[in-house]
Amino acid sequence: MLYLNILLTVKDAADVPKVKELLTEAGKLSRTEPGCVRFEAYQSNNDTARFFLFERWESQAALDEHRKGQAYTTIYQPQVLPLVTREPHPSTLLE
Repeated sequence: MLYLNILLTVKDAADVPKVKELLTEAGKLSRTEPGCVRFEAYQSNNDTARFFLFERWESQAALDEHRKGQAYTTIYQPQVLPLVTREPHPSTLLE
């Protein structure tokens, strides 16, 4: 199981509504992909320019396929990434 936690910070406050809309759509598409166990996007209540992605994938292969899919190639990579700084945190679940 792969756990990805990603902090996104929107560079220009004027782009916050657009990023919110794009992440909402990307999340809906990602959740339908094979191997996606969890894909959640959150907007901070303390700083609306900050978004958090919490993803869980069954395998590296599932994540690799996600990165070839519509959500990643038509929304996240070309439209979201230019508007944000990205801080990835691949993680290990403590049990």
